[in-house]
Amino acid sequence: MRILYNILTYIASAFLWIAGFFSPKLKLFVDGRKNTFQVLSEKLNAADKTVWFHCASLGEFEQGLPIMEATKAAYPSYKIVVSFFSPSGFENKKNAPVADAVVYLPMDTRNHAKTMLQAIHPTLVIFVKYEFWPNYLFELKNQHVPTLLISGIFREDQPFFKSYGSLMRNALQSFNHFFLQDDTSEVLLNHINIHNTTVSGDTRFDRVSHQIEQDNSLDFIENFKEQSLCVVCGSTWPEDEAVLLESINKASDTIKYIIAPHNIDHNKIESFRKKVRGRSLLFSEKEGKQLREYSVLIIDTIGLLTKIYSYADIAYVGGAMGTTGLHNILEPATFGVPIVIGKNYAEFPEAIKLRSLAGLYSIDSQKECTAVLDKLIEDSSFRNKTGMIAGHFVNQNTGATTKVMSYIKEKKVLNSDSLV
Repeated sequence: MRILYNILTYIASAFLWIAGFFSPKLKLFVDGRKNTFQVLSEKLNAADKTVWFHCASLGEFEQGLPIMEATKAAYPSYKIVVSFFSPSGFENKKNAPVADAVVYLPMDTRNHAKTMLQAIHPTLVIFVKYEFWPNYLFELKNQHVPTLLISGIFREDQPFFKSYGSLMRNALQSFNHFFLQDDTSEVLLNHINIHNTTVSGDTRFDRVSHQIEQDNSLDFIENFKEQSLCVVCGSTWPEDEAVLLESINKASDTIKYIIAPHNIDHNKIESFRKKVRGRSLLFSEKEGKQLREYSVLIIDTIGLLTKIYSYADIAYVGGAMGTTGLHNILEPATFGVPIVIGKNYAEFPEAIKLRSLAGLYSIDSQKECTAVLDKLIEDSSFRNKTGMIAGHFVNQNTGATTKVMSYIKEKKVLNSDSLV
């Protein structure tokens, strides 16, 4: 099985190289990996002590960040190395101040695994949520490198729990400990005889809970919103924008909409903007404009959404109307904002739980989206109660970071003489 896996990995690498000529995103995926070992050689030397975090993409980085920051604070003599699988994660966080080196993860071959471990020589490796690469995991086990999974989540339909999943089940044996988001994941692992588990919760709760303590002020948002009720639509895709359009176009002058697309694609933004009847403005056009005169503000830049959520009276979080995956509902929830999402959220336990508590509403059509938003806009008591539930949900689910760091300290995974 492992031989077949390695053959398929080489075939996939060749396919991606060819596809890179036709797709800018895949070109980043391929070309970025060419520099991985050079960057590591420039940023690290043989005497460095390191902790290596691997994240699939941007969302997983946000989950890993509380542990990265806690590790840096508790063990300042260790360098933090972060690897990404996807361009969206790397391109957004390649200059993240928490990390001493940020790189793409080379494709999962035996040679790459050995070369990465030689270059990073980690004392501890932490995988975030998922990304189970067998060759890397087997090599970590061979070299006796302590390896943890944090904010892990497992589903019954994954290969680990199928008759054909022996390779992936064996790869899981490389982890010293699993810190899991929910009880279901623990039960699934127990069924395949993995018991080194702790249900610690999702580290994103720790991440977002601190955001409310930060300075989230944005002058241009204050000038745009003034005293109006504001609906923030974050990380939207075209499928989300299609169901939102009716609400945007029928809104009164006292309602403001902020749209923050997931992909900053000029053509797609302009296509959507042409369908908006009210006065709309791009973030990139705002200089010299009287922002209060506009009803729709489109954020054609990155890095501002978390702060923008602090101005929301209602939040629509994108990704679940299509199949790209629901984006982070906890960012608006921490500000006590009622949340609306699309229909495809079955793989996101935080959304399932918050909906069961009535702090979140799921819609499956433009008509339903309009009805839910109308109810939240017109009924302030309903809106405030829903938002309060969302805020309490975040506050009641923090603490995963403390559990992970307690394990690292108790097991003496990292040298205690570096503690401060």
